[in-house]
Amino acid sequence: MAVEEYRRDGTAAAALRRFRRAGPALLTAALVFVGLVQVAGLGVGPALVGFAAVALAALMRELSLGSSSEAPPDAGRLMPALVDRAVEAVVSDLPDPTIVLTLESIVVAFNDRVQELTPGILRGEPISFALRVPNVLEAIRTVAASRQMRRTEFFQRVPTDRWWEATIAPLVLPGGASPDRHLVLLALRDLTPLRRVEEMRADFVANASHELRTPLASLSGFIETLQGPARNDATARDRFLAIMKEQATRMARLIDDLLSLSRIEQKAHIHPDNTTDLVEIVHEVADGLSPLARERDVEIKIADKASSLVVSGDRDELIRVFENLIENALKYAASGKRVDITLAREPAAGEARDAIVSVRDYGPGIAPEHLPRLTERFYRVDVGESRAQGGTGLGLALVKHILNRHRGRLMIESAPGSGANFSVRLPLSRLEKALYAK
Repeated sequence: MAVEEYRRDGTAAAALRRFRRAGPALLTAALVFVGLVQVAGLGVGPALVGFAAVALAALMRELSLGSSSEAPPDAGRLMPALVDRAVEAVVSDLPDPTIVLTLESIVVAFNDRVQELTPGILRGEPISFALRVPNVLEAIRTVAASRQMRRTEFFQRVPTDRWWEATIAPLVLPGGASPDRHLVLLALRDLTPLRRVEEMRADFVANASHELRTPLASLSGFIETLQGPARNDATARDRFLAIMKEQATRMARLIDDLLSLSRIEQKAHIHPDNTTDLVEIVHEVADGLSPLARERDVEIKIADKASSLVVSGDRDELIRVFENLIENALKYAASGKRVDITLAREPAAGEARDAIVSVRDYGPGIAPEHLPRLTERFYRVDVGESRAQGGTGLGLALVKHILNRHRGRLMIESAPGSGANFSVRLPLSRLEKALYAK
């Protein structure tokens, strides 16, 4: 009767009935996964390996029990196809690339995510044909021989630099006395995002430490001098104290920028819901920086091509954006003697979408190779000039992160000898768009 059932409905329908009866066991496997993550503290990758092992064992047990109780003697020929389908069903929906192998490292099954890593992988072929990583292949052989789980990491350069963690675990199907019931499960977890964050953090700490160490060394040296040889020298004391104050101010600005950057990153996913007018902000910032402009003998000209540019944004953060851009133009491009600021709506045939604020200087300009890196933390075109101007190397990084939070963009155009143009684009508020449309 069972053979006729298989012939009539097909092996896929019969396998589906087996999977339904294995529901409680699959629920148990899910609870094991949760327990491994929440209680045992394992990572998601190793816990998924445990889930796959329990789920496969449950499905194979149901298939073997069902076949022995229902199928006639010749139904055993159908079991290999059902086993393959069961293995495929378990690994297909796992979030990480997963491969099932025989003890001889022959590929039995894999999910679609594996093909992103090794496009040439084929069932029935040795894993070494597709994955040429010596330490992973050695770990597979070790697990096949010892039946003990192992983990190893490897680095892949092609097509892009990526780091992977390979978790290899033994898998025993029901009827495990037979060698063909012993398999190996290989799960791969992409460590690239974690490694890149670690590298960024290490670079950030190193750069911040270096930036703080320089003024600290200066302060320590002047303090020792004032306590020793210059103890009674009033002229030297006044000069040294002025330098110490300048270095202390530089340290305070650096710490303030670091804290601001940290706060902005923490709420980068939260879009501001307040509205503010960029025309008012730019005029306020320009007025505040007018003493610096007079000191550097630079004229600030503002061209208002729009009476208002209302955007959704945090007023204090946007003030910080234009303070950095205008102050940089006054400090580093003072030789041009002029800074032009233009406020306008994006020209469009229909609805205006963006507010555009451009800060144009006529200084020495910036070489093309520096432009892509200007918004990196602590990146400077001229380190000596930046420090002489009191810069922290974080100004444009702050600008970029604030604009990202506001769904805006920063565009930089420059060439040596032709000055530089920094353009900020921010989406207009809905009310401003409606007023402009009228």
